[in-house]
Amino acid sequence: MPLPRNTRKTEVLRGLVDRVVFHNEDNGYCILKVVPEGRQEMVGLIGKAPRVVAGEEFEARGVWEPNRDFGPQFKADELNLKRPDSLNGIERYLGSGLIEGIGGKYAKRIVEKFGPKVFDIIENESKRLEEVEGVGKKRRLEIRESWMKQKAIHGIMLFLHQHGISSSRALRIYKTYGDEAQAVLKENPYRLAQDIRGIGFKTADDIAYQLGVAEDAPERILAGILHVIETAAQTGHCCFPEAKVVEKARELLGVEALIAPQVEALIASEQIERHGEFLYLPYLRKAEQNIAAGVKSLAALPSSYPSIDEDAALAWVMKKTGKELAESQQRAVREALRHRMLIITGGPGVGKTTILRSILLILQSKQVKIVLAAPTGRAAKRLSESTGLEAKTLHRLLEYQGEGGWGRHRGKPLVGDLFVVDEASMIDAPLMAQFLSALPEGAHLLVVGDADQLPSVGPGMMLHDLITSAAVPCVKLTEIFRQAASSRIITSAHAINRGQVPDLKPSSRSDFFFLEASEPEEVRDLIVQLAHTLLPAKYGFDPIADIQVLTPMNRNLLGTASLNHSLQLALNPPNEVKFEIERFNVTFRVGDKVIQTHNNYDKEVFNGDIGHIIAIDADPVKIHVRFDANRLVAYEPGELDELQLAFALSIHKSQGSEFPCVIIPVSTQHYVLLERSLIYTAITRAKKLCVLVGDERALSLAVSKQESRKRFTGLRGMLAM
Repeated sequence: MPLPRNTRKTEVLRGLVDRVVFHNEDNGYCILKVVPEGRQEMVGLIGKAPRVVAGEEFEARGVWEPNRDFGPQFKADELNLKRPDSLNGIERYLGSGLIEGIGGKYAKRIVEKFGPKVFDIIENESKRLEEVEGVGKKRRLEIRESWMKQKAIHGIMLFLHQHGISSSRALRIYKTYGDEAQAVLKENPYRLAQDIRGIGFKTADDIAYQLGVAEDAPERILAGILHVIETAAQTGHCCFPEAKVVEKARELLGVEALIAPQVEALIASEQIERHGEFLYLPYLRKAEQNIAAGVKSLAALPSSYPSIDEDAALAWVMKKTGKELAESQQRAVREALRHRMLIITGGPGVGKTTILRSILLILQSKQVKIVLAAPTGRAAKRLSESTGLEAKTLHRLLEYQGEGGWGRHRGKPLVGDLFVVDEASMIDAPLMAQFLSALPEGAHLLVVGDADQLPSVGPGMMLHDLITSAAVPCVKLTEIFRQAASSRIITSAHAINRGQVPDLKPSSRSDFFFLEASEPEEVRDLIVQLAHTLLPAKYGFDPIADIQVLTPMNRNLLGTASLNHSLQLALNPPNEVKFEIERFNVTFRVGDKVIQTHNNYDKEVFNGDIGHIIAIDADPVKIHVRFDANRLVAYEPGELDELQLAFALSIHKSQGSEFPCVIIPVSTQHYVLLERSLIYTAITRAKKLCVLVGDERALSLAVSKQESRKRFTGLRGMLAM
């Protein structure tokens, strides 16, 4: 039967989904290859659906439209899908990856065995699946559990999609509320914003509007005020001025008179606290109070190390390491031996690592039990490499168990004499409070970090507040040593930290370059060219393993999403040999560099861990990621929202890391986020080579701004009391 001519006449098209070319989980937009009833050839269909599975039967209402490249395509205004009845459709449906434990091979065997009764068999007589070759008890249980889960969420997904929620979040909603999901949403849709990661106030507000919740409903105003305070916490504030909360809530909600009474209602219900002119979330107030109490307690005590002759110890350690310590470095070692708690801070090239190794060697010789920790896995690995001792992440040290809480706390303290925490600028207030609560009686604490780096992603600016409070002894290192002074990476970083634009004149022997490119497209193309061909050819870098692009933001042409797409195409393009899978709007293929975006304690992978995809299984679909020499982790399709491509990372995600070569776009497209600590942090991630690409005006703008220090916290005041 010939395809229709292109007309604007509305038609109804029915048939089978052969292939899902593209599906946007957020808005349901999809491009499908379908086989209409009565035809053999496939045609393109464009529409919207919360979920699409190859093999499903479809009914679409829409019009045929011309397409120069692909011929006529059917554009559907309405698209309805259902489980298939035909054996071919059932096989495609089961083998689509929708049901865990079934790939194409097993789908074929199961359909050949049970025919059209297969759905009933899976649901009601799943034991019979073991009659199929290769299906044992474990796979059979996996298939049934996955099937029941998919069946249960299907209705909920349709409901949520109709009310603006993406399919990718449906499973989380179902896990949170179960079969009560629709009832919960109808009763108070604002619970979504409180209970479920990835769903914020605005999404909940859209659903509430569609469900008929009034603009001045108390639950809406309460949720809006909490959203303002929680958003402040997500952007780094431990508290927020009440006047600003009211102002922002008024802008958000479009109501005025009812906000102040609901602030009082939230205080009365202890969901927020008022202290002076500031409003707090109670857990953040408690965290800062606990930090202040813990720090004061430590700082009030003298060192209790075994007797140490400082002069003799310094002479011994310099002889042992073969490194002469400068006067400022010797002073830092002496201070560490004298105090119960000490902060050592300074930028790159000032000798923090040399000082730390010297302190640890001296104390090890006195049988002091030393415990090393850092905020991230990569920072802990660097600390271990630089000291030769085991270092753990703070979460692992404190035996964090996800929703199960912390294994180490005041009632079950850590074991050790000296606790060293590196990269302390990254530690937020709640984590520091937990760590201090778990220190044993008699412990010493050495805090090492660069206070001029970006502050923690989480709330607070703990290291900065501790230093500026003067409540804790602090050694500030400023002298750049001879070897470091020859590096323009280091001298440029220090210039930026002083508020100066560094020397940008090119030098063939330099390790720091600025390449001018004005338009965002030009910047992007030059970055790809540098990573793909120019830098590997000149310096011998591995384009994927050694070169890291760091960018200020996630969106826009020079954000992580766009740059990752362009870099993936250049560095790891598709081919017929490489198997790939598309989930959550990201295509993953063997050879990709990826980053874990959430802590996963079951898999023992953590937010910020970088790995490489080494294999993708087709039947059933699994992605295998190697994170380091000994860690191989498998992901099923539904877990891939925990992974993102990592050819380009946000500068925040790079904290605590070091890369042989770093490329940084510096564009006025990022002007909202550009500031001094951001550029300083990015440059100091480079070990051998740093290349800035962009507009000199944008760099000058960044150097002149110091926005990251403008956080509302109470810790400094508490330490002064």
